[in-house]
Amino acid sequence: MQMMNKYFAGILLFLVAHCSLARAEMEPLEKVPLDTNALATLAVQDHGRKKPFTTFAHEMLLTMSGKPVLRIEDGGKTVEYSPEEVVLDLWFKPEGWDEKPVIMLNFLELKKKLGLPEDQKLFSYKELIGKHALLDLLDEAQKQRQAGHEDQLTPLQKEAEHLGERLKLFQDLVSGDKVAIVPNTAGENAKWDPLFGWESVGVGHRGIRAQDANADYSRIDNQIDAWSQAYASGDIEAFNTQTAQVVESLRALAPQFYPSAASLQFEHNYMVLEPFLWAWVIYLAALIVLLLTALWMMKPGYFLAWALVLFGLGFEAYGFFCRVMISGRPPVTDLYETVIWVSFIGMVFAVILEAVYRKRYFFYAGLSASVLMLIIADSQPTILDASINPLTAVLRDNMWLTIHVLTIVSSYAAFALTAALGHIALVMSLWGKRFSAAQHDVQFFIYRAMQIGILLLATGTILGGVWANYSWGRFWGWDPKETWALITLLCYLALVHGRLAGWWKGYGLAIGSVVCFLSVMMSWYGVNFILGQNGKSLHSYGLSTGGLTYATGFALFEVVFVVFILMWNRRRV
Repeated sequence: MQMMNKYFAGILLFLVAHCSLARAEMEPLEKVPLDTNALATLAVQDHGRKKPFTTFAHEMLLTMSGKPVLRIEDGGKTVEYSPEEVVLDLWFKPEGWDEKPVIMLNFLELKKKLGLPEDQKLFSYKELIGKHALLDLLDEAQKQRQAGHEDQLTPLQKEAEHLGERLKLFQDLVSGDKVAIVPNTAGENAKWDPLFGWESVGVGHRGIRAQDANADYSRIDNQIDAWSQAYASGDIEAFNTQTAQVVESLRALAPQFYPSAASLQFEHNYMVLEPFLWAWVIYLAALIVLLLTALWMMKPGYFLAWALVLFGLGFEAYGFFCRVMISGRPPVTDLYETVIWVSFIGMVFAVILEAVYRKRYFFYAGLSASVLMLIIADSQPTILDASINPLTAVLRDNMWLTIHVLTIVSSYAAFALTAALGHIALVMSLWGKRFSAAQHDVQFFIYRAMQIGILLLATGTILGGVWANYSWGRFWGWDPKETWALITLLCYLALVHGRLAGWWKGYGLAIGSVVCFLSVMMSWYGVNFILGQNGKSLHSYGLSTGGLTYATGFALFEVVFVVFILMWNRRRV
């Protein structure tokens, strides 16, 4: 009996072991994730500054494909690649990536010109690089620029140039030329070398430039060989372990110029947290709470909305603090930063005015405008580039620039608040006298917010003259930006004076607050993009790519909205 028990126990153990092995064969091992915290301590010199590899990878993928994460259909299933995986794959094992759809092309006219599917947004390098029509467009654009006729480039030629830049970026990532990680001891701003671009000093097929006689070149070369081979072979666990060793070896080449691990990790944490995304999510929650408690549980809802608004403001304030600490400059030097600054300051004005008047309308207006702007900033990375880049030489260390730009852009925030209040007042007017008391309140609030905007815009325009005299030796030169700042100021001054003179009352002020904001859009976006792209403005430091369709659509919507309100109210009278 005892022998039988041992026999059955042996069979049972064999079956369990066999089943376990079969299950292990059936179920693939869990994929080891990349250690992004370790990769964050690897500095890359790009666009004039040194940033974490994780930030670099995120920016490269957004520029190339317009997406924060790349999803590719493969064999009937969707494979997801993080920015770090895309860049490392292109860097260390690029085989097959020229056939994957990673290059963004949204411009319909260019798709038609190249004979590409109109409903597709991402294309492979291989199917784009061989298009003769693209090469012809790039050749035409280059000839125009060489002849000094940049302002005569057609939208098709401009979009072809943008596509050419994305193709060049793909090439540079594959060759390794774009990933400059080898520090240079020649100076703080000396050009770093890419991993595969070191000058040979006789230690292996990729030697290290002789910058430091005490450096153990053979050790570093062997480390990097093992590091790259670990990734290429799929041994991510070994790759993660060796990342820290490679970083320390590279840091040892020029420790005085290599960013500290803490500063690199700080920037990485900012990128991962995405404070401006959290801000609009919280603002949207506050707006929903306000709307749901407009007639029921008003007091608890109002207090909860206050808490959410302040929480969202905290995220935005932290986001700006991070950008200032990382860049060491004012937080409004490109189009993306002005959009998020307008959202932030607009909510600051809304909080202050709401604390004074306690009528909810400033929150309705401020939250609506802020959520819209932050969603646009978050969802249009190719139009509003969130990358943190250094200033051009003329703008560095300029106190007047900081004060002038912050003041001007803050005036845009006040005017955005007036426009949002104007929409509320005009929508109320559709119900006639039913909301007459509320309409009167909102119209008065439009006037208050407009006063803030006028004061800031007038001050900023004068300070701009002081800065122009400091930088260019003249106070006023009728530059397009200066001209449109003056036009915008005169529009709002006329609106306020018309109210004081009795030419129109609160209803006319509400109409004007919406219409006049179009002049803000022209001064804010139009001059920088439309005129700045053609070289007609000295104020063209914060150019972006695209967005004209959205800006035009917004302007048309506003015109149609105002015309509809006027016709509706006139018909009722």
